[in-house]
Amino acid sequence: MTATPADAPVSAPSPTKGRGVEFSLLIGAVLIATYGYVGVGVARNGAVPPDAAGYGAGLGLLALLAHSAVRLRAPHADPLLLPIAVLLNGIGLVLIYRLDLGTPDDRAAPAQLIWSTLGVALFAAVVVLLRDHRALQRYAYLSVAAALVLMVVPILFPAVNGARIWIRIGGLSFQPGEFAKILLAVFFATYLAANQSALAHTGRRIWRLQLPTGRALGPIAAIWLISVVVLVLERDLGTSLLFFGLFVIMLYVATDRTGWIAVGLLLAAVGAFAVGTLEPHVHGRVQDWLDPYASIEAGQGPSQLAQSLFAFAAGGVLGAGLGAGHSTLIGFAAKSDFILATAGEELGLAGLTALFLLYALLVARGYHAGLVLRDPFGRLLAVGLAAIIAVQVFVIAGGVTGLIPLTGMAMPFLAQGGSSVVTNWIIVALLIRLSDSARTPLPAAVEAGVIAPQTAREGAQ
Repeated sequence: MTATPADAPVSAPSPTKGRGVEFSLLIGAVLIATYGYVGVGVARNGAVPPDAAGYGAGLGLLALLAHSAVRLRAPHADPLLLPIAVLLNGIGLVLIYRLDLGTPDDRAAPAQLIWSTLGVALFAAVVVLLRDHRALQRYAYLSVAAALVLMVVPILFPAVNGARIWIRIGGLSFQPGEFAKILLAVFFATYLAANQSALAHTGRRIWRLQLPTGRALGPIAAIWLISVVVLVLERDLGTSLLFFGLFVIMLYVATDRTGWIAVGLLLAAVGAFAVGTLEPHVHGRVQDWLDPYASIEAGQGPSQLAQSLFAFAAGGVLGAGLGAGHSTLIGFAAKSDFILATAGEELGLAGLTALFLLYALLVARGYHAGLVLRDPFGRLLAVGLAAIIAVQVFVIAGGVTGLIPLTGMAMPFLAQGGSSVVTNWIIVALLIRLSDSARTPLPAAVEAGVIAPQTAREGAQ
């Protein structure tokens, strides 16, 4: 990554103006989600849901809590990040509530609302307590150790839907790999920032690709390989692909060498072919991707992927309307892996485009914070966190639309899953902190201790 954009002083907008824009957008996000909730009730039951006012007030209180934390501790933060997260989370609650009406014996919306509340509380805690993102560098090796433990522990628990990625204790279950991705991003950012020069300018040159020395690349490559092997053993190939993409993207950003993208794509293709051929669970998903209608022709009924494609086709451009679709026919994964099919059928291509634009804007603002930040660790961490969201959206959307073989992951903020929604709120909190550091004017940053005086003088030159 070139340092040119970060070498000049940042001319940040007024904190009061930025927070005013954020508050206005939050009001719009809460109103849109509440309108969707009312629309589902009217379409399904012919009346406004009796708890519609409570839903709107609850979501509004969560948004106000998050906004207050940002106004108090991150006054210069990007005003778009929080409203996008609130809107996506609100739409997700609406879609899960809509699917609950089609599956009265399996209600997930109340639990998702509780997890969302916990996520917002942790968001506020991170924003308030983490005054300087560089403090995370001190816990890099503790982070990677905790990440590996979180990924190994599910092996001791029974498999769920073919994958050992859940920890179930009594009625409580969570997916520890969701938290591991943040911890690995912190470790990758710390190690790559400390060894940026060695990775970019040392080692052998093969054709146009200059490989770093084994001493520089070895430790981080070993950690990445161990994590991927563990996830393959757990049959959690979606998270394996996420970690691989995160590693390649952050390595490319640290070294500014496009050859790593080519190497990453080549290794991903080889690995996907090997696992898709040798692992029965994955091989079945590849076969379903190659011919999603094979089960229909065999007289066994449509598969989940076929039902998903039918839902997208039925939605057309404008959709059937909230509550008017039939995506519950997808089965047990309609609220998790395939929730995007409900959005496609009931909101149509227009609604899907709006959702993807929200994700794109969230990722873009994260990348922008990384480009503006003055310290290498902050740049890499911002890019890594934004990349986590980008890769997840691509993998999930590609799977349910038939672009790539399906992998089990949760659509950020939309899908049912407590671990996922909590993790995504923590990611947004860290991006808020990073964007606040990036947008803080130099004198104020020095006074607050976010930037050292020497760094400020170098940035002003």
